[in-house]
Amino acid sequence: MSWLRNRQAFEKEEAQRLAPVAVKSAESRGRLVAEPEHPYRTAFQRDRDRIVHSRAFRRLEYKTQVFVYHEDDHYRNRLTHTLEGAQIARTIARALRLNEELAEAVALVHDVGHTPFGHAGERVLAELMRDDGGFDHNRQTLRTVDWLEERYPGFRGLNLTQETREGILKHGAPWSHPVSLPPLGAQRCLEGQAADVADEIAYTNHDLDDGLRSKLLTLDMLDDVRLWGEARRHVDARLGLGGASESVRRSQTIIALINGLVTDVVETTAARLAGAGAESVDAVRAHSETLLAFSDPVERDKLELKRFLLENLYQHPQVLHMTRRAEVVVGDLYRVFRGHAGLLPETVRQRFADEGEARAVADYVAGMTDRFATAEHEKHVGAA
Repeated sequence: MSWLRNRQAFEKEEAQRLAPVAVKSAESRGRLVAEPEHPYRTAFQRDRDRIVHSRAFRRLEYKTQVFVYHEDDHYRNRLTHTLEGAQIARTIARALRLNEELAEAVALVHDVGHTPFGHAGERVLAELMRDDGGFDHNRQTLRTVDWLEERYPGFRGLNLTQETREGILKHGAPWSHPVSLPPLGAQRCLEGQAADVADEIAYTNHDLDDGLRSKLLTLDMLDDVRLWGEARRHVDARLGLGGASESVRRSQTIIALINGLVTDVVETTAARLAGAGAESVDAVRAHSETLLAFSDPVERDKLELKRFLLENLYQHPQVLHMTRRAEVVVGDLYRVFRGHAGLLPETVRQRFADEGEARAVADYVAGMTDRFATAEHEKHVGAA
């Protein structure tokens, strides 16, 4: 018996194990630039590895989730959020017999186009770029992996598969792009849908956890939030009075919340797939609505929890103070570089002729980490 398994063996195993609605590596639509296959890694394994080794992925460590990187070493940043989301995406994919490596690749790449300081930076760039093609982080993620990363001699970008690129386009692509867009159906493949739901489960729960840790949220505030209340009662019944510290109970409640949401989405999706009669990836893409979803009661309860976070955490005065500072930093940097192009690296200025000054500057600012943007602002403008 040989101990060695090659790519063909993995592809054969996928064909036997995965559901009919799962994307098989051997059936990938390919890459923008044709490349020889790897002897031991499937197409989606290679995508995952290219993403993890990219500069844009590494920069996520110093990009804001809710709390800026220097406020506490234990708060989530954009990188730890991505890793938590990828783990949940793999769990969902495995339970539904989908392609775990494709779901993981989409989850790992989905935020590499985020600006410094999270959505605050994105809002500023979107406004500043309104007359120059617009800006949003899904668009910027695809632009980053297709165009801005430089690692290979024969092409720009990471040359990911069409399926991973399809998974990035959460809201479609009603804008120009420097290379051809991936084929898009009415819906994305289930692996892309799984990454989307995993992202939502991850940020909802870890933002709740960080909000409680920061004391911007309190347990009393959560008394009337149904999902939290059910999870908390389950944990208290299991641990009993005095059986664990409050820190452990809080962590166990978050774990119970994640488990409950993942269980609901995989069980609901299995039933929806059976009811829809979907028997192929193309049938999933052609369906009138997403098939990977929560049940209606859990969807309502999840929206209640998200409204709670919006009203009590994301709009908390301390968070809004950071948001306003972030908007000043990102806006000032864009305007300074547009007015004084000589301050930009030569590699950025060289792109003006082909891509336009506005887009090249937006790419440069969007790629910054929080701390680099703060340092550049102090150097060129002054402390925000």
